[in-house]
Amino acid sequence: MRRISPTTFRVARRGTSREINRQIALNLIRERQPVSRAELARQMGVRRGAVSRLVEELLDTGLVFEGAKGESPRGRKPRQLYIETRRRCVVAVDVTFSHTVIMVTDILGYPLLEVSEIPAQSQPRRHVRELARAIGRLLVERPDVGECVGIGVAVSGLVDLEGGRLKYAPTLGWHDVDLLEPLKAATGLPVQVENSCKACVLAQVWAVRGEPPPDGPVAFVNVSDGVGVGIAVDGTLLRGAHNAAGEFGHVPLNLEGPRCSCGQKGCWETYVSKRAVVARYRGTDPSWPQSVQATSPTVEDIIARAREGETRALETLRETGDFLGRGFATIVKAIDPRRIYVGGEITAAWDLISATVLDSMRQDAVVRNCGETVIRIVSLGEHPRLRGAAALISVPAFAAPAIS
Repeated sequence: MRRISPTTFRVARRGTSREINRQIALNLIRERQPVSRAELARQMGVRRGAVSRLVEELLDTGLVFEGAKGESPRGRKPRQLYIETRRRCVVAVDVTFSHTVIMVTDILGYPLLEVSEIPAQSQPRRHVRELARAIGRLLVERPDVGECVGIGVAVSGLVDLEGGRLKYAPTLGWHDVDLLEPLKAATGLPVQVENSCKACVLAQVWAVRGEPPPDGPVAFVNVSDGVGVGIAVDGTLLRGAHNAAGEFGHVPLNLEGPRCSCGQKGCWETYVSKRAVVARYRGTDPSWPQSVQATSPTVEDIIARAREGETRALETLRETGDFLGRGFATIVKAIDPRRIYVGGEITAAWDLISATVLDSMRQDAVVRNCGETVIRIVSLGEHPRLRGAAALISVPAFAAPAIS
């Protein structure tokens, strides 16, 4: 059950039920397009006339359009309904320690242009200015992508939602950086800034392809330069009082372990991040800020060597899998998710480590007979962080009305 807040309530209007039904129709079109009005009426369990009125309102908003006529065994051929993606686009931005990448998508998150990159810079304010210039050039050079309706920015770190400021990003080394206002001022577009893993889980919850996530808690774990976790419950992001919920990457596995970028010792991140995998392979200390030499093998190199049968590479990855499983077990103990999505470079080795991950999860389980959490891999080729950034802009149009 949901408690009605005596301070933040919103009184239902006469049109509230109609607004809810309109959003239901919009989402059915989004997930099942192309679909006719008659089929919508059947799916919603209402009369066709009522659905036609809802559809007319959606057509007026420009969110939906009528396409070609479909097939019908008898009578008039129905006009098919689609989400309008032809004349609008979203700019998705992913800011990481290694680089910043930009992708232009339609409003459902499908890529329209090739991904472009901006090299990482130590000066965050200069980096934001360069990012704004790159976005501006991109939209001027490619007007064929349509009108840009906003910029979504996914960044590794703690974000102040109201002000769009990056409060702290350990792996970036950035403190109190204004990302929102400079981008708004330079582009004149709406901007949304969010923690990258919260954006990633949002994209999975609202995915229009593949198997939809189940109701209840789901988590997205990104294992890359650092380790981030985003959590959603029944489609709503779990934020906490300060938008800091889900920082499992900085939960210590060993209080005497390596120094983490956050300043603590033995965080999960220090055992499974890219630098941790490389350091384990080389037999060096993964503590922050000790650097890993540029000549070191990359995680991709280690995976390739493991596939060639190199024992040390295989042992490195399996030990990483053991630590991954221990961290997943902590997430299960905290929120008991129905599904955990996993992204990052380590997913390329999942067939080599999945058995170790699952064994480690089972060993650390509190209750062993309550069923296992489903794990789904999201490959780098699916651009989960960029899809998450795009979702920051596109999802609100499809969300349920906020009522008490």
